[in-house]
Amino acid sequence: MAKQEDLFKNVVSHAKEYGFIFPSSEIYDGLSAVYDYAQNGVELKKNIREYWWKSMVQMHENIVGLDAAILMHPTTWKASGHVDAFNDPLIDNKDSKKRYRADVLIEDYAEKLNIKAQKEIEKAKVRFGEAFNEQEFISTNPRVLDYLSKKNEILARMAKSLDSGDLDDVKLLIEELEIACPDSGSRNWTEVRQFNLMFGTKLGASADTAMDLYLRPETAQGIFVNFLNVQKTGRMKIPFGIAQTGKAFRNEIVARQFIFRMREFEQMEMQFFVKPGEEMKWYEYWKTTRLNWHKSLGLGAENYRFHDHEKLAHYANAAADIEFNFPFGFKELEGIHSRTDFDLKAHEQFSGKKLQYFDTEENKNYVPYVVETSVGLDRMFLAVFSKALQEETLEDGSTRTVLRLPSVLAPTKAAVLPLVKKDGLPEIAKEIMEELKWDFNVAYDEKDAVGRRYRRQDALGTPFCITVDHQTVEDKTVTIRYRDTMLQERVAIADLKNIIDKEVAVRNWLMKM
Repeated sequence: MAKQEDLFKNVVSHAKEYGFIFPSSEIYDGLSAVYDYAQNGVELKKNIREYWWKSMVQMHENIVGLDAAILMHPTTWKASGHVDAFNDPLIDNKDSKKRYRADVLIEDYAEKLNIKAQKEIEKAKVRFGEAFNEQEFISTNPRVLDYLSKKNEILARMAKSLDSGDLDDVKLLIEELEIACPDSGSRNWTEVRQFNLMFGTKLGASADTAMDLYLRPETAQGIFVNFLNVQKTGRMKIPFGIAQTGKAFRNEIVARQFIFRMREFEQMEMQFFVKPGEEMKWYEYWKTTRLNWHKSLGLGAENYRFHDHEKLAHYANAAADIEFNFPFGFKELEGIHSRTDFDLKAHEQFSGKKLQYFDTEENKNYVPYVVETSVGLDRMFLAVFSKALQEETLEDGSTRTVLRLPSVLAPTKAAVLPLVKKDGLPEIAKEIMEELKWDFNVAYDEKDAVGRRYRRQDALGTPFCITVDHQTVEDKTVTIRYRDTMLQERVAIADLKNIIDKEVAVRNWLMKM
């Protein structure tokens, strides 16, 4: 645990020191759970967004994009259920004065049981070697069965209590499990109560006539209210999808863990409209497709897992999370939900307008069902960044900090370095930079010894360093250094574009799916 906490502290400090993420309004002592993306962070974030967009929209003929407004008519949120049902169960510790989500406390306890079961399985793997039958061991080992059974019982009881609104039983469960405040170790809890997460605002020139609005808590509703506009103007045929990226806002009870849970965040969502009765087929398709997209980035298949929901949202008939192994454990990265026809029917009811699709093959109108994929862009940033940040011991005993970002996402693809600031080398380096910047984001660095410049670019995640030296003047070759291996080789200036493109091209990464 201590090692994970240290890693997380390193992630936060590295992100600030190297210009990825700053606390917002820092000169005024900041604003809780609000962050600014700095010069390198904004490039990494943009590249993640574009990698998603290309795979989701550009590579699918039947998926198009949308950019709906943040402000929407307030009835939108009544229809969607957010006014009445967008709540989190809140509990306070009387001694530490800290506030927590009751369901998260219980889920964290259940995850500890799961970790204990996994440790038993790992020990057995070592003990039995190649003869180990994992499924048989899980189904017969008393300790593993006990851990997993307790975990499932706890989560099932919590889901039932939350579904029925029995908050007294949620508190009773916390007490029975002897869950303590993570900050103080105290078990002196308040009652559990519901807390609506939407931010309110007003629209109008005067307080007397202003309309009460909400900052959108999700981007999905902008897609649903535009369903028919997109379908008709784009002549879209079922099945088809509408994708969107954009800001959403939630007044989180406990905004914590850096950019993992913020009050202002960005989502990348796609709503896929299908025939009623075919939603489960597409639900399984998108579960597989989205997991493959994540794996294409090479962060390690072992760092992903599915978590099927025990407690379903009011709009869903199936839901699963793709969880990622963050420095603080496995947590939700992306949600895949079968939303049924709830949203379109609700907007029909509240607006009085039909939101139906005329199926020419079946010669009838119907309200499509929807399968949703929704990934948090900020969480995706944190997943990539935290897994890429590594401390490495070299052969000579020295260490280096290297940010092994997938090169397709790296903010800067190459740094051009003149060996010295004379003899015409800076001029050649800048010529190379001028040529490469048409295709790649490149940097120029002439300060400090070249070794220190290499280390700086390693920490920034730059995949390539291109060094211009005196031999370059003679034969128009340069030394190219690879971030991950530190391998250096002599190449012609004319070949640089192809070498870099082969490593960073989106095509080569997405084809791994």
